[in-house]
Amino acid sequence: MNDVMSEVVQMLTEVVGEDFLLDVEVGPETSFSDDLALESIEFVALVDRLRAHYGDRVDFPAFIAGLDLDQIMNLTVGDVVEHITAREEAHA
Repeated sequence: MNDVMSEVVQMLTEVVGEDFLLDVEVGPETSFSDDLALESIEFVALVDRLRAHYGDRVDFPAFIAGLDLDQIMNLTVGDVVEHITAREEAHA
Protein backbone atom coordinates (compact mmCIF):
# COMPACT_ATOMS: atom_id res chain seq x y z
CA MET A 1 0.00 0.00 0.00
CA ASN A 2 2.92 2.38 0.66
CA ASP A 3 4.10 1.92 -2.93
CA VAL A 4 0.64 2.83 -4.22
CA MET A 5 0.54 5.86 -1.91
CA SER A 6 3.93 7.01 -3.21
CA GLU A 7 2.80 6.56 -6.81
CA VAL A 8 -0.44 8.49 -6.22
CA VAL A 9 1.43 11.33 -4.48
CA GLN A 10 3.97 11.42 -7.34
CA MET A 11 1.19 11.68 -9.94
CA LEU A 12 -0.59 14.30 -7.87
CA THR A 13 2.64 16.29 -7.76
CA GLU A 14 2.91 16.05 -11.55
CA VAL A 15 -0.65 17.36 -11.91
CA VAL A 16 -0.60 20.30 -9.48
CA GLY A 17 3.10 21.08 -9.43
CA GLU A 18 5.73 20.52 -6.79
CA ASP A 19 5.58 24.12 -5.57
CA PHE A 20 1.88 23.78 -4.72
CA LEU A 21 2.53 20.79 -2.46
CA LEU A 22 5.47 22.31 -0.56
CA ASP A 23 3.23 23.48 2.30
CA VAL A 24 1.01 20.37 2.31
CA GLU A 25 1.93 16.99 3.73
CA VAL A 26 -0.05 14.53 1.64
CA GLY A 27 -1.24 11.43 3.47
CA PRO A 28 -4.18 9.05 3.54
CA GLU A 29 -6.47 11.59 5.22
CA THR A 30 -5.65 14.40 2.77
CA SER A 31 -8.83 15.40 0.93
CA PHE A 32 -8.75 16.46 -2.69
CA SER A 33 -11.36 19.14 -2.12
CA ASP A 34 -10.64 20.75 1.26
CA ASP A 35 -6.92 20.13 1.80
CA LEU A 36 -5.66 20.32 -1.77
CA ALA A 37 -8.40 22.50 -3.30
CA LEU A 38 -8.09 20.41 -6.46
CA GLU A 39 -9.99 21.81 -9.41
CA SER A 40 -12.16 19.34 -11.32
CA ILE A 41 -9.84 19.56 -14.34
CA GLU A 42 -6.88 18.67 -12.10
CA PHE A 43 -8.77 15.70 -10.67
CA VAL A 44 -9.55 14.53 -14.21
CA ALA A 45 -5.86 14.88 -15.10
CA LEU A 46 -4.93 12.81 -12.03
CA VAL A 47 -7.45 10.11 -12.95
CA ASP A 48 -6.03 10.04 -16.50
CA ARG A 49 -2.54 9.47 -15.11
CA LEU A 50 -3.78 6.79 -12.73
CA ARG A 51 -5.60 5.00 -15.57
CA ALA A 52 -2.51 5.20 -17.77
CA HIS A 53 -0.39 3.71 -14.98
CA TYR A 54 -2.76 1.10 -13.56
CA GLY A 55 -4.86 0.34 -16.62
CA ASP A 56 -8.56 -0.37 -16.87
CA ARG A 57 -8.46 -2.99 -14.12
CA VAL A 58 -8.66 -0.18 -11.57
CA ASP A 59 -11.80 1.29 -13.29
CA PHE A 60 -11.90 4.79 -11.81
CA PRO A 61 -15.04 5.86 -13.71
CA ALA A 62 -17.02 3.05 -12.04
CA PHE A 63 -15.44 3.90 -8.67
CA ILE A 64 -16.46 7.57 -8.93
CA ALA A 65 -19.90 6.69 -10.35
CA GLY A 66 -20.57 4.57 -7.26
CA LEU A 67 -20.11 7.56 -4.94
CA ASP A 68 -22.67 10.17 -3.97
CA LEU A 69 -21.88 13.89 -4.14
CA ASP A 70 -20.82 14.14 -0.46
CA GLN A 71 -18.48 11.18 -0.86
CA ILE A 72 -16.95 12.72 -3.96
CA MET A 73 -16.50 16.08 -2.21
CA ASN A 74 -14.83 14.35 0.76
CA LEU A 75 -12.71 11.92 -1.27
CA THR A 76 -9.25 11.46 0.23
CA VAL A 77 -5.94 10.27 -1.12
CA GLY A 78 -6.37 7.22 1.11
CA ASP A 79 -9.73 6.40 -0.53
CA VAL A 80 -8.07 6.31 -3.95
CA VAL A 81 -5.12 4.26 -2.64
CA GLU A 82 -7.49 1.76 -1.00
CA HIS A 83 -9.47 1.43 -4.24
CA ILE A 84 -6.32 0.81 -6.28
CA THR A 85 -4.98 -1.71 -3.76
CA ALA A 86 -8.29 -3.62 -3.57
CA ARG A 87 -8.67 -3.76 -7.36
CA GLU A 88 -5.08 -4.89 -7.86
CA GLU A 89 -5.48 -7.64 -5.26
CA ALA A 90 -8.70 -8.77 -6.99
CA HIS A 91 -6.81 -9.07 -10.28
CA ALA A 92 -3.66 -10.68 -8.84
